[in-house]
Amino acid sequence: MTRLYREVIGWFEANMPVAETELHYDSPFHLVVAVILSAQCTDKRVNLVTPALFERFPGPREMADATVEEIYGYISSVSYPNNKARHLQGMASTLLEEFGGIVPDDVEQLQKLPGVGRKTANVVASVIYDKPVIAVDTHVFRVARRIGLSRGRTVLKVEEDLTRGFPAELRPKAHHWLILHGRYVCTAIKPKCEACGLAPWCKHFRKLSSSAAESAAGEPASSAE
Repeated sequence: MTRLYREVIGWFEANMPVAETELHYDSPFHLVVAVILSAQCTDKRVNLVTPALFERFPGPREMADATVEEIYGYISSVSYPNNKARHLQGMASTLLEEFGGIVPDDVEQLQKLPGVGRKTANVVASVIYDKPVIAVDTHVFRVARRIGLSRGRTVLKVEEDLTRGFPAELRPKAHHWLILHGRYVCTAIKPKCEACGLAPWCKHFRKLSSSAAESAAGEPASSAE
């Protein structure tokens, strides 16, 4: 483990000892549903939709027997509801046909479900089954590269770097550390660098500080001309 990873882990363990998904769910099946809905959509919006959805579809059988149009009626306010309605109906059907209605704990098996890509599979495997995997969404991708935990230019490369950097037992929590930090501090637009506890080790913050210092040093010369 590199010094950077040790410092980052130490800060998160001290300042964010509890880190978990903000999606509401009451069963492995409902977590799969919620994560599918969360693609390119906020957890807050998903959590507004899922209570009625979960009540109507408590398990995969009810959702598999429903029409896509009915499912759409419950999720019309999320992003891409047409595609997600089809994915949910197909996911429930496949879950019954191939897995006996039980959400599998294997990342590769999970990806056989419609609407479940690698990121979603990693989320479900880590949250439900505490598997040592890290899901890389836009927040994780951004934060990992800004801090310097990865130089990867692709989601898969960043996932590989984070998997090597974080010990297996911390990977499920590390996923949420980075997501929550990206959601509330290291935001895509106007990151709160001055208030960030990770600033002393952050590559992005060092660049900003260096640029600011160079700009300040050049101001007298500019004004003298």
